[in-house]
Amino acid sequence: MIITVTKPIEEIMTNLEGYKKVFVVGCAACATKCQTGGEEAVNNMIKELKKKNKTVTGSVILDTPCDIRIAKRDLAKSREANESDVILVLACGAGVQAAEKVIEKPVLPALNPLFVGTTERIGVYNEFCSVCGECILDKTAGICPVSRCPKGLINGPCGGVVDGKCETDLTKDCVWVLILNKLKKLGKEQEIFKDYFSPKKRAKPKVVNRAGERR
Repeated sequence: MIITVTKPIEEIMTNLEGYKKVFVVGCAACATKCQTGGEEAVNNMIKELKKKNKTVTGSVILDTPCDIRIAKRDLAKSREANESDVILVLACGAGVQAAEKVIEKPVLPALNPLFVGTTERIGVYNEFCSVCGECILDKTAGICPVSRCPKGLINGPCGGVVDGKCETDLTKDCVWVLILNKLKKLGKEQEIFKDYFSPKKRAKPKVVNRAGERR
């Protein structure tokens, strides 16, 4: 899930300077779960816009705004959206860019995407995936050192571990201690020593087709 937070309303209003008629787009997927793009968030944003004397022409909550096909079906054909001066999107950057692809209007973000994460409880999210393109979870007991180690160490812990805790935050367990403890429970602790993980490639594919071909 893409974890997002709402931009400060002052920043949003600054970006909306010069625009009068605003159409608001929400997200029924990730942003709804983060309480930043669902029905309540969209309604709250509309109230804020009206307080600032903006004319809200309408709104829609797209099932998956990052899907260009959905954006084309439910946004591009909207009369209210096409009669607006600007589209304000309460979704991640992929949702904003999908909207930009299908409608000839300025498209602005209302959210800041933070990371791919898991939900511990409402309002508490963990960054558990860096979308690095080379997943090694099959070797690390399903626990990701790339995203969960502050140093991104992928071949074991650093020398700063203190009683199993991370030296950067002694309230948190060292991810490599978690990995090794889990492997021990599974009786596979020796397997981790068989592999050496090369440094992660920074260049990742920008396009992937159905056959898995990447470019």
